[in-house]
Amino acid sequence: MLPLILGVSVGIILPMQTAVNSRLRTVVNSAFISSMISFTIGTLFLVISTFATTGSLFVSKTLLVNQPWWIWIGGFLGVIYLTGNIILFPHLGSVQTVIMPVLGQIIMSMLIDNYGWFFSPASPLTVIRICGALLVFAGVFSAVALPGLLQTSKLKSVSAKAQPTTSSWLWRIVGVLTGALSAVQTAINGHLSVVVHSAVKAALISFLVGTVALWLIVLLKERKVLFNNFHIKATVWWNWIGGIMGALFVCTNAYLVPIIGTGMVVVILLIGTIIGSLLVDQFGLFASQKNPVNLLQLLGVFIMVIGVGMIKLL
Repeated sequence: MLPLILGVSVGIILPMQTAVNSRLRTVVNSAFISSMISFTIGTLFLVISTFATTGSLFVSKTLLVNQPWWIWIGGFLGVIYLTGNIILFPHLGSVQTVIMPVLGQIIMSMLIDNYGWFFSPASPLTVIRICGALLVFAGVFSAVALPGLLQTSKLKSVSAKAQPTTSSWLWRIVGVLTGALSAVQTAINGHLSVVVHSAVKAALISFLVGTVALWLIVLLKERKVLFNNFHIKATVWWNWIGGIMGALFVCTNAYLVPIIGTGMVVVILLIGTIIGSLLVDQFGLFASQKNPVNLLQLLGVFIMVIGVGMIKLL
């Protein structure tokens, strides 16, 4: 029960991190630079945490040589997921940019559990688990998409930009794939935590790889970073804690995967994420716009909880 509570709790952090980073984006005038700063701060936080808990920041040469190459790319997959959402938004709109990756996360996490990929604890894909996963997705749909769809007469009206049918489906496939990569990142970081004997150090490695990747993306896209153009005086202290929130999120993921498996981690984090999103909307946390929660969204959370119960029962 404790891992489930921990997973939901850290899932609540994720939408709050998004709200914080969105505010930081208005300060630096760039989504990529905002993400880069967030990852950099998170990496520095994890450097301190890793040294405090393990007394070392490095891994042995033997570990580098003997472990499979993919064990080190979790942070890069995280950047792909983050960048993918930024790219998807203008093509799919806010609702489908959430729904398509979630679908990819659920499908891939179930496959990882079934086959024990990436050394994740194996759990056979039973009919009950499949039904539970479908209920989790239905709950996400009810909480995220259904309220908006009921207020519109056409599905395309909730998209930020209408696209031809073929193009729309291609972008939806990209969304599913980015979500699948997010589930792979979760499994990889879970195994990495076992290999390095520390969830904190695993999170540091993941964040460091992601930070380097984001710095390269920013330098290639923006050409240069002009810190004097940032509106630093317009910030408050919490504008800078998004990276710490993300670090706690990744660290907890790495800790939980070896205990309860990738699939369970993904779905309980989804519950936490939806709950956190509703809290942000209901109370307008971190200077977000208030959007009162409705019964459909609460019903969605309840359906997700039932789905998780079914998955847990195997």
